[in-house]
Amino acid sequence: MIQKSIPSLFTLGNLLLGMFGIMMALNGKIGMAAIMVIIAMLADGLDGRVARALGTESEFGKELDSLSDVVSFGVAPALIMYVTSLHDLHNALAWSVTAIFPVFGALRLARFNVRPGVPGYFIGLPIPAAGGVLATLSLFHKDVSPLFMIIAALLLSYLMVSTVKYPNFKKVGIPKKAVVGAPIVIVVAVAVAVVFPEQISKMIFVLLALYALYGLKQNVDRLAARRRRRNRRRSDDEAYHSKNG
Repeated sequence: MIQKSIPSLFTLGNLLLGMFGIMMALNGKIGMAAIMVIIAMLADGLDGRVARALGTESEFGKELDSLSDVVSFGVAPALIMYVTSLHDLHNALAWSVTAIFPVFGALRLARFNVRPGVPGYFIGLPIPAAGGVLATLSLFHKDVSPLFMIIAALLLSYLMVSTVKYPNFKKVGIPKKAVVGAPIVIVVAVAVAVVFPEQISKMIFVLLALYALYGLKQNVDRLAARRRRRNRRRSDDEAYHSKNG
């Protein structure tokens, strides 16, 4: 019974960290709020691996994970963005953009739960990555305009519900013996993050932003290839009609 509960403890840790992030953002501790989201990503990455290592995967765990993700990677990053960049804007605009992000994140999670995926890939930007980008990008609020933050939030929202393929690293498992060390990894990560909150957050931002942009580039390349095929077919049709007309 205890063994079956271990993965859910990581998932609940993810949820708690998301809640801590929200409360820290409301208290003006933006760097620590972003760190909570990043550590929640670590807990989220471990719960599934631990479940597979222990052979305790379940529908309950899957649903709990999605509910936790909406809070930690949807609501928390959106609120961090609102507090840092959008709170001085017109309410209708600021509230709409802030709400759109977790709504699209919830849609992304619902689709993930009901549709079969592509082996080795996520369809659409995973909400932890999108939330991580938005939360850490908010640390640069003094250097970027609110308009930039709005565009970034809307772009990330689109990428979550898009059909762009992103590499899936969650299937990389961990040995059963390593499960015992998983809590230690989180404790060490928390300790390092607390000592260097903004430095760690900004470093993570670069990595997550590159991951998000990879999918965007893939989408652009796919659209360009589709347009080339369409133009090629049109040219072939014109050549055929010219020859046989």
